[in-house]
Amino acid sequence: MFGLSNDVSLLLSFLLFMCFFAGVGLASMRVKEDTTDDYLVAGRGMHPALAALSAVSTWNSGYMFIGFIGFIFIQGYSAIWIALVSTIGQLVAWIWLYKYIQQEGGERGIRSLSSLVSKTAGSPEAKVAAVLSVIFLSIYAAAQLTAGGVALQTMLGWSEIIGILIGFVLVVAYCYAGGIRASIWTDAAQSCVMIVGSTILCVVALKGTGGFSGLHSELNAIDPAMVNVFPSGLMFGATLWIAAFFLGGLGVAGQPQVVSRVMTLKDDNDRKQAMVWFFVWQTPFIALMFLIGLACRVLLPELGAEGAESGLPQLAMTELSPFLGGLILASIFAATMSTADSQVLACTAAITDDVRPEWSQDHKTTKRVTLVVAMFATVISLVGQGFPGFGDSVFALVVLAVYGLGGIFVPLILIRMAGYEPDTTHSISMMIAAMSAVVIWSILGYGDEVFPSVPGMGAAFAVHFGFCWLRNDSVSNPFGRYAIPTQQTAAIIAGVLFASFAVVEGSYQAFAPESDGTSSGNGAYVLSYTVSEWTESQTLSLADGETQTFSILIDETMTAVLIAELTITYSDTGETITSACDDVITSPDYSNLAGPLAESDDATRTTTGCDTTTVVGSIRPNTDLTQYAGNGPGDYELNGTENELIEVLEFLGTSPEMVGTVNMDVSLETNNGNFLGADDSENVVVTLRMLVFQPSGMTPATA
Repeated sequence: MFGLSNDVSLLLSFLLFMCFFAGVGLASMRVKEDTTDDYLVAGRGMHPALAALSAVSTWNSGYMFIGFIGFIFIQGYSAIWIALVSTIGQLVAWIWLYKYIQQEGGERGIRSLSSLVSKTAGSPEAKVAAVLSVIFLSIYAAAQLTAGGVALQTMLGWSEIIGILIGFVLVVAYCYAGGIRASIWTDAAQSCVMIVGSTILCVVALKGTGGFSGLHSELNAIDPAMVNVFPSGLMFGATLWIAAFFLGGLGVAGQPQVVSRVMTLKDDNDRKQAMVWFFVWQTPFIALMFLIGLACRVLLPELGAEGAESGLPQLAMTELSPFLGGLILASIFAATMSTADSQVLACTAAITDDVRPEWSQDHKTTKRVTLVVAMFATVISLVGQGFPGFGDSVFALVVLAVYGLGGIFVPLILIRMAGYEPDTTHSISMMIAAMSAVVIWSILGYGDEVFPSVPGMGAAFAVHFGFCWLRNDSVSNPFGRYAIPTQQTAAIIAGVLFASFAVVEGSYQAFAPESDGTSSGNGAYVLSYTVSEWTESQTLSLADGETQTFSILIDETMTAVLIAELTITYSDTGETITSACDDVITSPDYSNLAGPLAESDDATRTTTGCDTTTVVGSIRPNTDLTQYAGNGPGDYELNGTENELIEVLEFLGTSPEMVGTVNMDVSLETNNGNFLGADDSENVVVTLRMLVFQPSGMTPATA
């Protein structure tokens, strides 16, 4: 673009769109009011379309762009369940739960979800709900910061930590600029830009896979389980696995950062309009992400499970122009940051309205609370980098936070909607049970089998029914204003549930792939790579008796090095009578390389060979690499399973031993035997030559 390198064009495009999004957020300052009500709920006068687009963005955001893509990359077609069933759960939440939430919020002037668990502001149960929501929302915000870091690291090569810190600054700036209004405006802008960019990326990716039929064929070649709508080997069966997604979708009513969008609407008519906008916008967006996730598996199989979450930004880099790549990156980053600031603002509302109600109208104190919460979320994100596979996984963090919040709030909202008024002990016990179940389930590692929405909400309702039947201070009818079902009604409900269970489990047993060697990661693949020569030379002009240092810096981007050699070349051009060569003394120094080096030659040598190339030092960083390049430079292919070849790729993709500086002192001693024709200087060309691996990619093996 304009004669600039791809890296520079990508960066400029990213900065251009980031400035646009930032400008949209800053523009909200023109209409904001310096009140806590405007800061936290935009004065309850937001347009339904803006609130809905913002809800789509803040509900999905880093999870959709990073975590969801990784989930699809690993699961294949079976990931369709989380898309479809979760959407049904969200629809139920919008139709019934949000109606109750908006009505309560408007009548009572509520600005935080935690205020809904009690009729009294600042009650013990409201305080507990606020503290729990702050904990889980901070984890959620940390996931957004991590997602932004992943995007910047993947596309610009910046450290994830730098991305997280940049995100912290932007989150605070968004919050201080216009509160939730700035977040909503920015969300709406990036949603519009992102759906355009995602559509272009999806079309290009599908073309690269050979269209829908080609995509299906390639996935089937990778692993037949990828094109099955059921995953293999579910420990608890398919029913609970699918039910968890429905409860997860229903859990949107337990997400303070999304509920805050509903609270910005004026009345129930606005809620209905916003609901239509929400699903009209989110449905095609989910479809695009689903196709992009599948295309990532076909076009970027070398990412493996560990790199799956970087699929979308990686695909944008390989398939789109730098300008469009910058658009995608800016949209991802802006979305994650505006979502994080929504979560930080939701934490602020919980603290100022429920934990410390005396701060609720103090605008300056409210902003200080925002800063502290943002710092707390940033610390979680940074610390999480030290726990690979969980703390640095966007999907894992989002699942923990979403289902934790859903388990805490949704059961309480449902029983209060039914007219049941639990007391303090009853409410707190339900929340603690839900939180404990989600955390314990996740620690035990069962989250891969059934998402923790089932144990979370299940534990909360178990406490509710248990208290109703066994505790004297709790009302005995667990259904509030509704009568306890008769035996006949209960039998019908049980029959319907059992029939549904039988159909789902029967289908799963009939159609699910076998849990054996055909599982994902064991399909036959071919890894293509090249062993090529990399050289770097310097010419040293040496006087008699002078010593100069040849120095080459090797950074962490260098792929695996098979062998490195230091050579010198010079011509004794100063002699007029004799042909004797001057002496060149070399002393290699590898002490500044990361090492360890399997074999190295750093002996001091004196060379007298003119007009020839002389090897004066060598390194074999890792002798295990020799097996992959037995014939020296050239093109190679390696057959194996996907997992085996990914391990080889990771082995060949980096050269940690050679990171650092290769140094060599070079000295000259001229030939003084002939006083008539002796010279007193030479030009010595010093070269570092390395054989390096350059992986080309992985493709499914053809029969």
